[in-house]
Amino acid sequence: MIKKIDHIGVAVHSIEAVLPFYTDALQLTLLGYEEIPSQQVRVTFLSAGETKIELLEPMSEDSAIAKFLSKRGEGIHHIAYGVTDITTRIAELKEKGVPLIDEIPRAGAANAKIAFLHPKAANNVLVELCEKRGDHDDD
Repeated sequence: MIKKIDHIGVAVHSIEAVLPFYTDALQLTLLGYEEIPSQQVRVTFLSAGETKIELLEPMSEDSAIAKFLSKRGEGIHHIAYGVTDITTRIAELKEKGVPLIDEIPRAGAANAKIAFLHPKAANNVLVELCEKRGDHDDD
């Protein structure tokens, strides 16, 4: 079911303010920026070997990331697992009684299909399933 940890999402108030830590101190490679209007979030990905770090910055005070930041502050927001056939994976989890936020995949960053499990499913860790479009084996 799980191919790998695709990325770790980190909620931040300002990508530009924290980026030097990741690019200069840790020497991670910046892969690019993207805005996802449907989720009211601006993201950037950094390469950390086979796993990426996704920095998430709210585009509005009404976004889920803004609400997360106001409750918990900056820090790890989610862990995303790379999967094949996300629709089947969601159905399997639902059948097993796993609480879901998304029962239907939605569009995510980097042209991926994504779905979130409810944090109570994984001991208060927000889990994202991530399927890269056009590639069912690996990215």
